[in-house]
Amino acid sequence: MLITFEGIDGAGKSTQVTMLKKRLQESGREVLTLREPGGTAVAEQIRELLLESKHEITPVGELLLFAASRAELVQKVIRPALDKGSDVILDRFFDSTTAYQGYGRGLNLELLAEVNRIATFGLCPDITFYLDITPEDSLMRKFSEKSLPLAFDSEELDRMESSGLEFYRRVREGYHLIGSGQPDRIVMIDAMKTPAEIHQLIVRSLENTICDSGKNSS
Repeated sequence: MLITFEGIDGAGKSTQVTMLKKRLQESGREVLTLREPGGTAVAEQIRELLLESKHEITPVGELLLFAASRAELVQKVIRPALDKGSDVILDRFFDSTTAYQGYGRGLNLELLAEVNRIATFGLCPDITFYLDITPEDSLMRKFSEKSLPLAFDSEELDRMESSGLEFYRRVREGYHLIGSGQPDRIVMIDAMKTPAEIHQLIVRSLENTICDSGKNSS
C-alpha cells in the first residue's frame, strides 16, 4: 500500500508519518518511510538544490527538478518496495507539485498532470492524508520556540518557505481544490487537532481503506 501525506510545512506530517509507521509495524506489516524530494543519492542532491540553494530557480525549472527527483525515487525505491509487499509511507508526492507549482506558481495544470504522470510512471497513492493548516499557524508553529520575527522572508526559512504569505495561501487553496475533487483518495484533516486525535482519524480511515480493498479483491 502506498500512503502519502500532504500539507504545508508546520502541519505535522513528520509526526504523523512516524506514528503511523510504528502502528503498522506493530501490526506485523513491513513499512518503508520516505520523503520528497529525496530518498536516493541523486534525489537528495536535487533536494539540496531546491531547498537550500539561494539561487533563483524558474517555476518550470523547479517543476522539472521535482519531477526528476520523483522519477528516481519511484523507479529505484518505491516501486521495488511495493512489489515486495511492503507498505510505503511518503511525505509528499505529486499532489505537492500540483499545489505548489500549479496553484502556487501558476503553472498550467494540464502540463503538471502530464509531468506528474511521466515522473510517477502512473503510480498513484492508495490513500492520501492532507493535514490542513493556515500559513499563519504554520509560521507560529515553526517559530514557537524561537524569538524570531513571524515572516516568510526570515533567513531561518528554506528557499521554498521564503516564497511569501500569498504564495502559501494559494498553495493551501490548491490543496482544498485537489481534495474536494478526489474525496475517495484524499482525507482532509484539521492539523490544529492534537497529534493523538489526528493519528486516530488516520488509523480509522486506513482501516476502512484496507477493508474496502479486501472486499474489491474478493
